[in-house]
Amino acid sequence: MKLCIVTHKIKKGDGQGRVNYEVAQEAIRRGHHLTLLASEVAPELEDNSQVDWVKIPVKGYPTEFVRNFIFAQKSADWLRQNRSGIDLVKINGAINLAAADVNAVHFVHSSWLRSPVHISRNRRDLYGFYQWLFTAFNARWEKQAFQKAQVVVAVSEKVAQELVNIGVPRSRIRVIVNGVDLEEFAPGESSGLARCRHRQKLGLPENVTLALFAGDIRTPRKNLDTVLHALVKVPDLHLAVVGHIEGSPFPQLAASLGLSKRVHFVGYRRDIAEIMRSVDLFVFPSRYEACTLVLLEALSSGLPVITATATGGAELVTPECGIVLPDSDDIDALALALMSLVSVDAVMQQMGQAARSVAEQYSWTTMAQTYVDLFEELSKNAEHRSHTDLSPSTRPLTLPFGATGAN
Repeated sequence: MKLCIVTHKIKKGDGQGRVNYEVAQEAIRRGHHLTLLASEVAPELEDNSQVDWVKIPVKGYPTEFVRNFIFAQKSADWLRQNRSGIDLVKINGAINLAAADVNAVHFVHSSWLRSPVHISRNRRDLYGFYQWLFTAFNARWEKQAFQKAQVVVAVSEKVAQELVNIGVPRSRIRVIVNGVDLEEFAPGESSGLARCRHRQKLGLPENVTLALFAGDIRTPRKNLDTVLHALVKVPDLHLAVVGHIEGSPFPQLAASLGLSKRVHFVGYRRDIAEIMRSVDLFVFPSRYEACTLVLLEALSSGLPVITATATGGAELVTPECGIVLPDSDDIDALALALMSLVSVDAVMQQMGQAARSVAEQYSWTTMAQTYVDLFEELSKNAEHRSHTDLSPSTRPLTLPFGATGAN
């Protein structure tokens, strides 16, 4: 099968890029030929004889909006000229308006635009207007892209419902949850002494119950403010916060709430797997999330998870491994959830074991195999249709399914 993947990045260290990297590696393992329309590709893919990289440079163009537009135009032009030589095209969201056989949706801009925490509702300035414009145009483009796709893959049940809400038939939607590296994100040592040494190395407080919050803390979307207000009601709990501090209002909020000694802002960190191995639980009641990798990473690290229904991927959190709040902004409910875990160490340990068991069902390998199984299923169906519907005299050598170019 000749497979084409269209996305900005195909490499580790990038959320959507990692998904496509793993899918590409699985396709290679099965002997398929890949054409990658991307701006950045992992060196090991670039050097593989089964891979053709069509580089689409966008570096140097101002703003993400312009870079995305240029990428969409250039990739659509290439597909228009070369679609007849491709058996299956996988596109990600509104990255390109050409017809895709599979469109993988990691974020639904139409839903984000309606969210009460959209940046344009909190920033009544030029930047807020830019964010509104960016989201509004993507919301329009994504609807067109989804309508053209044979199968639309949602990365969470939440995303699947959002797709239905904007008119995508449920019969064309498949849910494939993103994966996690089960070796990188693994439970830490259980002994108290080992954990104390680990925390000391990371600059985290020892001999306390320590929760973790990780995400962009420069906006209210991830909901650190509710976590801080709830922490006031849970005096025996400390909180480590991972995220860029510059421009964040939350260190000042923590100080005003008298939490400076219990909330530890550690800045943006790349050693998040190490940090997860040293804490006791993960708290992330985001106000809007399509599907967050960090939640699955916490589960894989053997951490009890407290999250909210507005967080994509929350459906993975069972009562055995965590707590899912119906309202992200309910301070009292969050405080009660935190207290219910902090008060009984045995409960946290049991939940941590259950969390790891859940995560083990969602490895990167499992995710990639599911994608490539889907590609092969669609390819076989197309081949079967070509043999059924066409006589030998009119049957082409290859029959790509889906439209043959962009509008």
